[in-house]
Amino acid sequence: MADTYDMIVIGAGPGGYVAAIRGAQLGLKVAIVEREHMGGICLNWGCIPTKAMLRSSEVFHLMERAKDFGLSAEGIGYDLDAVVKRSRGVAKQLASGVGHLMKKNKVTTVMGEATLTGKGKVSVKTDKGTEELSAKNIVLATGARARNLPGLEADGERVWSYKHALQPPHMPKKLLVIGSGAIGIEFASFYNTLGAETTVVEVMDRILPVEDPEISAFAKKAFQKQKMTIVEKAIVKQLDREKDKVTAHIEVKGKVETHEFDTVISAVGIVGNVENLGLEEMGVKVDRTHVVVDEYCRTGVEGLYAIGDIAGAPWLAHKASHEGTMVAELIAGKNDVHPVRPESIAGCTYCQPQVASVGYSEEKAKEMGYEVKVGRFPFIGNGKAIALGEAEGMVKTVFDAKTGELLGAHMIGAEVTELIQGYVVGRQLETTEEDLMSTVFPHPTLSEMMHESVLDAYDRVIHI
Repeated sequence: MADTYDMIVIGAGPGGYVAAIRGAQLGLKVAIVEREHMGGICLNWGCIPTKAMLRSSEVFHLMERAKDFGLSAEGIGYDLDAVVKRSRGVAKQLASGVGHLMKKNKVTTVMGEATLTGKGKVSVKTDKGTEELSAKNIVLATGARARNLPGLEADGERVWSYKHALQPPHMPKKLLVIGSGAIGIEFASFYNTLGAETTVVEVMDRILPVEDPEISAFAKKAFQKQKMTIVEKAIVKQLDREKDKVTAHIEVKGKVETHEFDTVISAVGIVGNVENLGLEEMGVKVDRTHVVVDEYCRTGVEGLYAIGDIAGAPWLAHKASHEGTMVAELIAGKNDVHPVRPESIAGCTYCQPQVASVGYSEEKAKEMGYEVKVGRFPFIGNGKAIALGEAEGMVKTVFDAKTGELLGAHMIGAEVTELIQGYVVGRQLETTEEDLMSTVFPHPTLSEMMHESVLDAYDRVIHI
């Protein structure tokens, strides 16, 4: 006989485990099914371990600049195995914490592979056999994985996926990164900082293509200054693999060039984990490996929801978590539930310099018919940035000229992944330019640049 619950969550990543906790908080009887790792890709192979590795490269970079700060450091080096070990330790600590949270909130955890076998029914293959579960409401939170393009498949030796790049079998000397989204650029930044001769190939007309074009252009110059090679509007057509090298055939402006590398990282997007779930039999719509949902993450099949990466862009852990909360509250019968708005979700890229944004780019806002006012402020005009030795960067804000609504904010530079939340809160509270201009920002802080950028949009900037 099947164990019966109010809600079953399939997948224990940042969307699934948050949904389970919120459901339990609201008095629901909850089970969560995970086939591999508590915490999902984010905690084990994504957000967290990459940030741990990037922190190591950031410290290494600062050590190399010791003289700039009046300090001396000799014999600077790194132990890649130790860097990786620290990263894996951080991931393990947080993943075990998720298991503790499940117990604390009395969520039943079932480790195994789940399949939908009918309305409200889930069959789980575990190490001990098959378990049958049932619930009126089921939440799909199975996430996504790296996309493999024909001929560019990762092999773990010379061609890597993000998982291989997190546990590298060797330190690249000459590295090719295919794709310049957040994953590609973060790994390019990490290995380039540690000394790899790094080339990034992007099929679009600019790197970081989801960012404001002005920010992309700034980032390109910064990376080139770090001796990274950036190739835009280019396609890697073929990889010829040998024991100690890979020959890449790269098409640029209609001509195919060949270049040799000892390592390749493929970061060409992700695909949703929709296979073997029984979705077709349930009548769930799947579009390009992602489950089609409405603004409340409903699939169109009664009692079946999909959240996070499996439900499509933006593919961000914090988006998944908030969708998990929203769905749990819907299931629990709360009537003041608001949908998650993609345009109010910040995107953060932890390369060097960091990149962060929320809302619409200047280009997008104009395409949507807005008349805009745009403000900019450079890091070089900020006292704290100069004191930190981080004078490279800028803050850009986009406003509706008619209403003063903050349409978008875009940043590049030190710690902007922390600063962006100020504008996120502003958008959530429907803040206008007047509110932001009359807000007193503490001095000396990097956040003062956020104020100055707003002032600049209205010809009131002080420090440039």
